[in-house]
Amino acid sequence: MKLLPLTAVAMTMTFATVSCSHRASEHLASLNVAYLDTTVAPGADFYTYVNKGWMEAHPLTAEHARYGQFDILNDSSENRVKELIANLGTTNPEPGTVAHKVWTIYSQAMDTARRNREGATPILADLKKIEETPHEGMEDLFLWMHGNYASPFFGAGPMEDLANSQVYAMYLSNGGMGLGDRDYYLLDDERNTAVRNAYRKLIATQMQNAGYAAADAARITDNVMKIETALAQKTLTREESRDIPRMYNPRTFAQVKEVYPNVNWDRFFIETMGIKSPDTLIVTEPEYLAQADKLMGSLSDREIKDYYLWKYVSQAASKLSDNFTQASFEFSKVMSGVQELRPLWKRAIDATEGALGEAVGELYVAKYFPQSSKDYMLGLVENLRVALGKHIDNLDWMSDTTKARAHEKLDAFTVKIGYPDKWKDYSTMKIDPELSYYENMHNVGMWHQAETYAKWGKPVDRTEWGMTPQTVNAYYNPLANEIVFPAAILQAPFFDPNASDAENYGGIGVVIGHEMTHGFDDQGRNFDANGNMTDWWTPEDAARFTDKTKALIAQFDEVEVLPGVHANGRYTLGENIADQGGLRIAMTAFLDAQEKKGVDIKSPEAKIDGFDPLQVFYMNYANLWANNIRDEEIRSLTTGDVHSLGCNRVNVTLRNIAPFFEAFSITEGQPMFRPEAERVIIW
Repeated sequence: MKLLPLTAVAMTMTFATVSCSHRASEHLASLNVAYLDTTVAPGADFYTYVNKGWMEAHPLTAEHARYGQFDILNDSSENRVKELIANLGTTNPEPGTVAHKVWTIYSQAMDTARRNREGATPILADLKKIEETPHEGMEDLFLWMHGNYASPFFGAGPMEDLANSQVYAMYLSNGGMGLGDRDYYLLDDERNTAVRNAYRKLIATQMQNAGYAAADAARITDNVMKIETALAQKTLTREESRDIPRMYNPRTFAQVKEVYPNVNWDRFFIETMGIKSPDTLIVTEPEYLAQADKLMGSLSDREIKDYYLWKYVSQAASKLSDNFTQASFEFSKVMSGVQELRPLWKRAIDATEGALGEAVGELYVAKYFPQSSKDYMLGLVENLRVALGKHIDNLDWMSDTTKARAHEKLDAFTVKIGYPDKWKDYSTMKIDPELSYYENMHNVGMWHQAETYAKWGKPVDRTEWGMTPQTVNAYYNPLANEIVFPAAILQAPFFDPNASDAENYGGIGVVIGHEMTHGFDDQGRNFDANGNMTDWWTPEDAARFTDKTKALIAQFDEVEVLPGVHANGRYTLGENIADQGGLRIAMTAFLDAQEKKGVDIKSPEAKIDGFDPLQVFYMNYANLWANNIRDEEIRSLTTGDVHSLGCNRVNVTLRNIAPFFEAFSITEGQPMFRPEAERVIIW
């Protein structure tokens, strides 16, 4: 689900299917039966039964904190992009062309020798500017910092108005904390203390890399931690941040000026965004912004400058010399447990796609995404839409009034598949091989920032995409009521034209159903068919929905992911609802498709390599989440990711689904079994 700047974007899987041609004798294409661990009963641990062999065959390498099926596809996508960019280099592209811009960014990202010669030189003039600003120039310095996309203390920018998604509203949000989540600053347990200490080390090391003496770096570290900890004290918890209506707080411009007086708001909008002061602003976290304003009015110039210095160095570090990169990597080892830096070429691909993602995507689509795949997906989505409609009709906890409104929303879904209808125009982006890599990437960042600010005062462009075509993922955007499936996800094990219906419905079908369900999860349900935040539920239906979600939260909360560490069912609620909905909806669509084709799925002829089609469906779903993961990454994801761990997306979710029990003859007494009275079915 996409909700910025209110919450982190949750780019989630989805899957919907149309029928594939049924063969007289089908064989598994996406699944590998050699990976099944037949020493483990499906009713004991289904995730391990399906994935143990895969996990043993794909041990973690030093560069990965986790490695799974998604990573295999990401590797494939990265290798394709690498080849496409390398081919650009052989054509000697003309300066000023998009091809030349792509090649320049990639080449400079690969040129560590030049960056190591330059060291911190590309940012020294800006650091000097911060240091030498007199007291009377501190307001100018604050505006300059925001204008250079470092965004100290808070974030600001236009986004669709939650109450009227056809127009842009101006949002003021949090964003001044380098660690993101408040718990890292405020909790004193072993894990959070270790992260804080690593962050302090990162700040001190990077400031010394930027030329500061150890004593100065230590002072900067102390001041940064003082400020960011104070901000964390007034930040919503990760669970509270899922309450979207709570984060929609309209204020008049006069109110903002009165309540937060330590920012010159007239100058802020004119000089950082180039727009006149908005009549109304949306404050996502009023207490946080009040704390930021209080700090700006009470801190010394030295404290504020130290904070600015770190904000500037932090955003620049990945574009500078290897010592900056190594310091960041040392911090990531504590956060995720990764043991080896990703290969340079992969980091260069990331930078290039971040700069000119759709330009690369256009090349990717031309070579790797046939029209037949797009046509197939369109059919799949319609099959899943029909199936979800049936589920809505059959809900025993929802009134006819709310069901009718749910159908209105379902019927209004916009579907985007493969790639945008119109590509982003990068002609005005300035990239010069004579400039340093940092200078070019800074110009890229300024271009993207200006592109965002230019939306102000214009109608919302519903053709925009939040992912590039070469991204292995999918998402639902409630503000446009749209489901989006980039080209790169249409590969095995999600989708394979040679696979059985059961495999494809258990793969890309579940993905489509997942994204559709996001329209009706704990966040998506707040938005109507037009993408506006509207309460279209009867109070009684809303209460029954909430009761069901409480039960689902409890199911995940009880899971111990590491000794003493439990899953967070509240924070992952939206994704858990979507996983369950995706599975149930995709199964209905699969059964409908088989019935239309006259296939008796219970007949011996329907077996696929000896397995019943329903078994294959659930096995391929479990196969999607096969992965190995380090303990540090488990802790990090449990803190900061809205998705449950892969093993729980399989075992906890499936324990609510009766057809799964029937498919594998799972009965009471087995660990995977859950009594009917304790099962939670929402969609």
